Amino acid sequence: MTKYSYPAIFTPEENGAYSINFPDLEGCYTCGDNLTDAIMMGEDVLAFTLYDYEKEKREIPSPSEPSSIQLNEGEFINYIACDTIEYRKMHNNKAVKKTLTIPEWLNEEAIAIGLNFSQVLQEALIQKVNMK
Repeated sequence: MTKYSYPAIFTPEENGAYSINFPDLEGCYTCGDNLTDAIMMGEDVLAFTLYDYEKEKREIPSPSEPSSIQLNEGEFINYIACDTIEYRKMHNNKAVKKTLTIPEWLNEEAIAIGLNFSQVLQEALIQKVNMK
């Protein structure tokens, strides 16, 4: 699964900013200068945290029911959604060198028609892993 939605606790600050805490995910918190900024920052930290869980093969906890979350005065809950595949595409895009072997005749034909080997391999891998 790469698409997630978790309840976040929004705590208004005196200066109009908001602190955000995801009670289901250890160490997953952030803040924003205003509500819009806080939601955007919440999406980013949620995607980063869940991507880290996926990468480390940690068990991803189920989201809590909002009714089971204890709130302090002034706090409210809002769901935040993210897609860890999209996060990976945006933030983990460094090139990795791969060595591969193909038949000589295929290499010659591909060069003759000007194929970009890296691009062809990327397109084929994206199709194979279903990440369109």
